[in-house]
Amino acid sequence: MEVEGVPLDDKAKRMRDLLSSFYSPDHSPSSPNNASLPPNTSSRFATLDTINTTSFDADQYMNLLVQKSNLEGLLRKHVEMAAEIKNLDTDLQMLVYENYNKFISATDTIKKMKNNIVGMETNMEQLLEKITSVQSRSDGVNTSLFEKREHIEKLHRTRNLLRKVQFIYDLPMRLEKCIKSETYAEAVKFYTGAAPIFKAYGDSSFQDCKRASEEAVNIIIKNLQGKVFSDSESIQARAEAVMLLKQLDFPVENLKVKLFEKLEQFLVDLHLESKELANASPDQGSVPELDSATAHEASIHEFAEAARAYKVIFLHSEPELSKLAEDLVKKHFEATHQQIIKQVCSADLLAMLRVIWNDVLLMGEVLPEASIPEFALQHARVAVEDYISNTFTRLFNNISDSVTKVQFAPKEGKEEGYSLQATLEASKKAMIQGSLDTLMDFRQLLEENSEILLKLRDLTIDWVQQGFQDFFRKLDGYFILLSGKSNTSSQDVKLIDEIPGDKIAAGLILVLSQFTLYIEQSAIPRISEELASSFSGGGGPPFVPAEICRIFRSSGETFLHHYIKMRTQKISVLLKKRFTAPNWVKHKEPREVHMFVDLLLQEFDEIRSEVKQILPQGLNNKHRRTNSNGSTTSSRSNTLRDDRLSRSTTQKARSQLLESHLAKLFKQKMEIFTKIEHTQESVITTIVKLTLKSLQEFVRLQTFNRSGFQQIQLDIHFLKTSLKDIAEDEAAVDFLLDEVIVSSAERCLDPNPLEPAVLDRLVQAKLAKKSDQSPVS
Repeated sequence: MEVEGVPLDDKAKRMRDLLSSFYSPDHSPSSPNNASLPPNTSSRFATLDTINTTSFDADQYMNLLVQKSNLEGLLRKHVEMAAEIKNLDTDLQMLVYENYNKFISATDTIKKMKNNIVGMETNMEQLLEKITSVQSRSDGVNTSLFEKREHIEKLHRTRNLLRKVQFIYDLPMRLEKCIKSETYAEAVKFYTGAAPIFKAYGDSSFQDCKRASEEAVNIIIKNLQGKVFSDSESIQARAEAVMLLKQLDFPVENLKVKLFEKLEQFLVDLHLESKELANASPDQGSVPELDSATAHEASIHEFAEAARAYKVIFLHSEPELSKLAEDLVKKHFEATHQQIIKQVCSADLLAMLRVIWNDVLLMGEVLPEASIPEFALQHARVAVEDYISNTFTRLFNNISDSVTKVQFAPKEGKEEGYSLQATLEASKKAMIQGSLDTLMDFRQLLEENSEILLKLRDLTIDWVQQGFQDFFRKLDGYFILLSGKSNTSSQDVKLIDEIPGDKIAAGLILVLSQFTLYIEQSAIPRISEELASSFSGGGGPPFVPAEICRIFRSSGETFLHHYIKMRTQKISVLLKKRFTAPNWVKHKEPREVHMFVDLLLQEFDEIRSEVKQILPQGLNNKHRRTNSNGSTTSSRSNTLRDDRLSRSTTQKARSQLLESHLAKLFKQKMEIFTKIEHTQESVITTIVKLTLKSLQEFVRLQTFNRSGFQQIQLDIHFLKTSLKDIAEDEAAVDFLLDEVIVSSAERCLDPNPLEPAVLDRLVQAKLAKKSDQSPVS
């Protein structure tokens, strides 16, 4: 009960102090705050807490209280101390009362114990007398029965011995009964029980019994071996047979080796079936494939049960079985790899992976400690990566085959052969359709819900993205190598031994130029769109279309320039033969246009035929002489030239030549060569300009007599008429043709030109002759 004005914890503290002071012999204080002060302690160290100590000084306490408190505080302290005194008296009364009750209870208990002890000594004496009487009688009985007991024990031992002897004699018959009833556990128990007796007396007293028992045990061992190797027996029965063989001291390790060899042979047979994994999926719906799937499933279940039995029969055999399960996975994926090499489709690959994963899960249940799913996942990763790589290789080969058809087309019957346009169209189709089919195959891998492919989803996306990046790089390297140029970065591209560098078809280079442009402008944006929609994610480097477009744009420009260079070089060979063969100083008077002009125009016709098949037409802004930059200059040059060539004397011709040189100094500069575009007009005009420029250089290297100069004049005059329908920039072509005439006049010993009437007559004769031959050709 809590007293008003006094907290409960203070009351408990005070009670502890009272009990401590009552029971403690040295009257030590209960807390450091209550420690007594020495008598000589100064009053300035005294506190109001010393009231509970044994060295309490009332006068000192009052003086301290008066000093620290006012009147109101003294009255309040008075009230508190009065309440505490009253509480202490009450507590003391309660303490005395509780101890008094305990003393009374102890007194009553002692009285009861005293009353109960009275009479116990008499009972103990009576009990001792009875125990002594029982012991004496027991000794008498033992003495009287001692001899009979020994006789009985001797008879009992004899009886047990006779039972054992009888058991030994009956053992062969017992073993035969166990063999007939196939209770081999009882037979082993009987034989192992008799084994010590046979060991001690088997060569003397029980020789016949031992021999008969051993013959029966041999039969039992043979039957137990049969149970171990029998697949029809349950796992428990086979394990029990091995345990019984161990009890019979049979070398079980030999059985372990033989049974493991049987498992290995079973795996070999299963591998032969796994070669048809592509047809082992029942998803296709055909009866033979369904039978194959059922047979494979039955075989793998049989193999799993055999491995499970082996694990139960032979303890600590997990490492060998794990190795066997890994071999199963390896052989499955070897068969898968062979199918991938044969260009299996994605549906067949998915079917094979489903079958493999089902086998892996089954073996994982049998051998959970072997981590077969993780092991199979590593091989599946390699298989999927190989499939993606082989798919890109197949796409690459299809495109390369479509491109090179024009290179290996037969020369004869060229018009009916494989045209450049057909090659370009086939290449475009192979690129876009092949890429879309490839993406569709890869999309099926991502849409498959199989656990093994779900784990490889991010890697598959990375392989596809990086695969397209490498594919286009490889394709560009192949094109460069195919064009006859060296490319050190194309080490992975197959060597093209069939195409010598000097026999590469110029049409092939033209096809490559336009095909690379198609890849940049159409194929790569379409593929990028498909990749972004279906193959986003992953963690590897993505497909970078901007970089690939830049590569193919550069290659397209390179191929176009290379085509122009090849065609120009071929024409240069023709020009070189034309100008180096004859002796121009002794040239005869011209009677007709030289045949090299026909050859030159024939080359231009071939170029036009190739270009029209591949390149589109450009804008129709043909540069006529009226709107070209150098029209006035060219007219002036032609006027000067005509005036000069009309002179009959050599001196006047040379004077006119000097005037032409002076006119060149004031001639407005004409832009001959402009940027080459992927159009028919741009390519043809550029080749014509380069040809005329080469013609001018060859002319400058020769020295002509008057007839030679006139032959050049006639040929150029005929070319001027014929090139109008070929070249786009007529003004530039006329200018270059004029430059050839001027250069030949500079190199002529007697630059006396033909009369215009003679020129026109010879040109018309050539045109007539050509028109007569054209139907025949």
